[in-house]
Amino acid sequence: MPERIVVEGGSVVAVDDAGTEFAEGHVVVEGDRIVAVGSGSAPPQDVPVRRVDATGCLVTPGLVNTHHHLYQWATRGHAADSTLFEWLTELYPVWARMDVETVHAAASAGLAQLARSGCTTAADHHYVFPREGGDVFGAVVAAAERIGLRLHAVRGSMDRGRSRGGLPPDSVVEDRDEALAGTQQAIDAFHDPAPGARVRVAVGPCSPFSVSAELMREAAELARRNGVRLHTHLAETTTEEEQCRAEFGRTPVEYAEDLGWLGPDVWLAHAVHLSPTAVRRLAETGTGAAHCPSSNGRLGAGIAPVRALLSAGAPVGLGVDGVASNESGGLGEEMRQALLLARATGGPRAMSVREALWMATRGGARCIGREDEIGSLEPGKLADLAVWRLGGLDHTGIADPVAALVLGRLPQVETLLCGGREVLTGEDVVEELDRASARLRLVEVS
Repeated sequence: MPERIVVEGGSVVAVDDAGTEFAEGHVVVEGDRIVAVGSGSAPPQDVPVRRVDATGCLVTPGLVNTHHHLYQWATRGHAADSTLFEWLTELYPVWARMDVETVHAAASAGLAQLARSGCTTAADHHYVFPREGGDVFGAVVAAAERIGLRLHAVRGSMDRGRSRGGLPPDSVVEDRDEALAGTQQAIDAFHDPAPGARVRVAVGPCSPFSVSAELMREAAELARRNGVRLHTHLAETTTEEEQCRAEFGRTPVEYAEDLGWLGPDVWLAHAVHLSPTAVRRLAETGTGAAHCPSSNGRLGAGIAPVRALLSAGAPVGLGVDGVASNESGGLGEEMRQALLLARATGGPRAMSVREALWMATRGGARCIGREDEIGSLEPGKLADLAVWRLGGLDHTGIADPVAALVLGRLPQVETLLCGGREVLTGEDVVEELDRASARLRLVEVS
């Protein structure tokens, strides 16, 4: 018999189409699925249950992180006052020395931190493959299995090193055939297309300034042959815009569209520098945007036009991005950051607290093609949910629990379920991360 779990006693915000909310409600879970959501206490159950007392808590869907680089947990704090291109130039040589052990430790720590911030699904974009590093992509997948989060593993690639006018050292880029073969191998080894999958693979050449047009085009064709999604960085900085115009005679969005990189199976990281025409094209084509407000602020990249994208109907989710450019590493905090940046540029009605929560749940699920399974609390959907402890100096006096969640200090996650399984994070990941970071520093010094 699948275990039945009853979560009751707290506020419940379903983030469904009807905007269902209960000041005091319940969620019933059986196996990996939600079987009931309602007001008040759950009705008597006909089988033994495990009860989660959510009194004083807010119950929401688990958060969905649409863009991350988990390996970067081993290199936090580098290039603290740099632009994106300066930051990449400093860090690529460090990342070139990573191996399986380093990546596994970094990914485990990163996923544990995501879990502590209410995240149950993470999209990780891994595009650095040192020649002597071993199966670093597999190391990320193993870390997700260890921590217990749902993973959308994006098999990235770069074939444009410094010798071809790109930023990364030649030691971390692949040739086109290598990159395509490695991507197909990752899909064959790890992609699970079944309903309820805990690991799915997407195709993700890194960016226009580190990938050739040929690889971008052929990677999109490979993804569609295999029925998987596409992900890349786009329109992150004005420097990228200038380079695209100079090199290709196109804006980044125009260039992406020429290469087959717009569509309902595509989501783009950052999408900061978009003209009104580009915003309209993303909405018309159903192309998603992963909004990474803290990272964009840390690197001085700018503020994405999120209000315009949402109003146009484009899918928009939230992303942490790599913690070498967002050292906090939590997704929950990005709700507040996104709201504040939207209001700083568009006024207090540019984003509501519920829109911020929607982006972190339903919007993210839509970006990665899982809105039918995750992102809201509804019978039949996967039992991915977060129970947030409200109260104390951080939240007492805020009557609206969603306002408390988004505007106040990020609450403690009391219980986190991913597919009905409780996610637990141990302190051993901290020690492993410390050793991995120290090894990289030692090699750097030597």
